[in-house]
Amino acid sequence: MPVITISRGLFSGGEMLAECLSQELGYRCVDREVIVERAAAHGVSQEELRDALQKPPTLLERIQHKKYLYLVLIQAALIEEVRTGQAVYHGNAGHLLLKGGPHILRVRIIAPMEFRLNMAQDRLKLDRFEALDYINRMDQDRRKWTQYLYGTDWGDAGNFDVVLNLESMKIAEAASVVSTLARQPCFEFTPACQAAMDDLALASRVRTQLALYESTAHMEVEVAASNGAVRIAGAVSNAWEVEEVRLAAAAVPGVETVNLDELSSPARL
Repeated sequence: MPVITISRGLFSGGEMLAECLSQELGYRCVDREVIVERAAAHGVSQEELRDALQKPPTLLERIQHKKYLYLVLIQAALIEEVRTGQAVYHGNAGHLLLKGGPHILRVRIIAPMEFRLNMAQDRLKLDRFEALDYINRMDQDRRKWTQYLYGTDWGDAGNFDVVLNLESMKIAEAASVVSTLARQPCFEFTPACQAAMDDLALASRVRTQLALYESTAHMEVEVAASNGAVRIAGAVSNAWEVEEVRLAAAAVPGVETVNLDELSSPARL
């Protein structure tokens, strides 16, 4: 059975849908806090990790490279949490954080503003004007976050397998639609899917190692893995840094070979 990611605007019913699906399918329900706690085990602030999942990078963060580190840790934590399938993740950009993973059922749920306002007022004890302002600000931050980090529109239906509108259906009905899709052969979590997810997990571990290793922590790289063979792409300042990347990557359990042909330095151009 696949991994299901649920994308939603604030107070659009995503958490309720995830919990309903978890009960109906027998899947684990994974939320942002589980991922933040796991990522924070590397010694970073949980509050800063939460901000990294919600707010677009400030100019200072872009210069300081902090956002990249946080997102590397969050992505690795999410992949490890769902790598064996049968999980529902409701949180920011799960479908993008798991990009490249096999058979991810990507769901977006939307709800009328009145639905969202009622929920915000009830949970946050805000008046109507405050609730509307809060929802609009959070939606705008998520839109900017997704555009900056992934170059895509936060609400683009092309990023999802199904978009459900609570204007005309209840949560239980939406869950029934998603559970039916999850059981289709196209979303079957086969041994090949598990192998691909294991490759994605290994790549994320290598990327985490490079982001935390003192000699390579300033770099921003892309990593792909296949059956223990790791390929790293990006830019370094000199040939010494190339060797540091090789040493750091090779130290990750499960890595058998390291290909740095796409890692460019002035000496190699």
